[in-house]
Amino acid sequence: MFETTDELLKQIRLGEDSSLELKNLEYKSNQVSGPHRNSMADELAAMANAANGVFVIGVDDKSRSVVGIPEEKLDIVETWIRGICNDLIKPQLFCRIRKIFVITDDEIEKIIIRIDVPKSLYVHKSPGGYFHRIGSSKREMAQDVLARLFQQRSQARMIRFDEQSVTTASRNCIEKKFWGKFRTRLSPSNDEEFLLKLKLLTQDEDGKICPSVSGILLASEDPREYITNAFIQAVAYRGIQRNAAYQIDAKDIAGPLDAQISDAFKFVEKNMKVSAVKEPGRRDIPQFSMQAVFEAVVNAVAHRDYSIQGSKVRLHMFSDRLELFSPGAISNTMTIDSLSLRQASRNELLTSLLARCPITVDNYQGERKYIMDRRGEGVPIILYESEVLSGKRPEYRLLDGAELMLTIFAANPPFDVE
Repeated sequence: MFETTDELLKQIRLGEDSSLELKNLEYKSNQVSGPHRNSMADELAAMANAANGVFVIGVDDKSRSVVGIPEEKLDIVETWIRGICNDLIKPQLFCRIRKIFVITDDEIEKIIIRIDVPKSLYVHKSPGGYFHRIGSSKREMAQDVLARLFQQRSQARMIRFDEQSVTTASRNCIEKKFWGKFRTRLSPSNDEEFLLKLKLLTQDEDGKICPSVSGILLASEDPREYITNAFIQAVAYRGIQRNAAYQIDAKDIAGPLDAQISDAFKFVEKNMKVSAVKEPGRRDIPQFSMQAVFEAVVNAVAHRDYSIQGSKVRLHMFSDRLELFSPGAISNTMTIDSLSLRQASRNELLTSLLARCPITVDNYQGERKYIMDRRGEGVPIILYESEVLSGKRPEYRLLDGAELMLTIFAANPPFDVE
């Protein structure tokens, strides 16, 4: 949209519309005094809730003339914009902000700031409520319109969330060192053709090629740059209480999902205890079945709801149990009781790609070679292996209809509780 500066200037001369907003700023000392931050947040959120659009800062919306931004104010303005996007819009809004030199009609060089606002993956709330853009102005959404928009942007829509375009990301953010493992001798030789076929790249509504959610999760260096909740919070506690005073290890596990799975496995392996008995020879008894832990972590990252902002996978270890929390309700019509009997996936693209990712952990004790199992054996393995080791069947619970919690109990004989 408005790919060149000349195209943008021509559009500015036509004035505001559904995809263009013009703003001139006022300053007081080293601060932006106008427009009000809340008003600006409402405008930005309204654009994101509608479609792709551009804000141009440094242009009078009435006269459509380029006023410009003083060079010494540029950093102040950029900080002001980022603060609005991060602090006043929920979930936070990711925009592309660029400083551009333009030549005005009277041949004077001035600086403007261009903010590219993508059609968001989420529905955004700003200080004034929920807005969308109609023509050149924002309007608060009626309840039925808001409900419809939530439905359209949820995983219930025809394009699943894991297949949606991440328009704030460049196609170059997904790297060959991560996606090369998916290539076979039958794959297209052209990289872009191959990535589009695999749906790691997609085309948005404007025809722009950009990464998909799955592309970001599996093939970018740090998915948190675009999907802030895409990591595992791992904590190991001494004893049975969730208390920072008894914390012995903690790590935010980031990176592509296959690396997260491997690192979470290693975290548990590192922090769990191993006892020994003589029968008459020595037999080691690990605190948890590592095959069960592997399957549990795979399920947590593969089936969680990535559209829920602010929630991450949490892996908490105690002396008597391991708890794993995965954001999102159980997909489709499954229930807690049917988890071990039925197979369903919220993220079909993601799970199909994980089924092509080799297992890289050293001490994996299962039979298969790839991370995901296409036969639905994960939950039965978790239940069986853990119960054999501990004598107690793992428990699944659905918390407030929005988070799935798995508790795996520690092995018998019990480990010391400090």
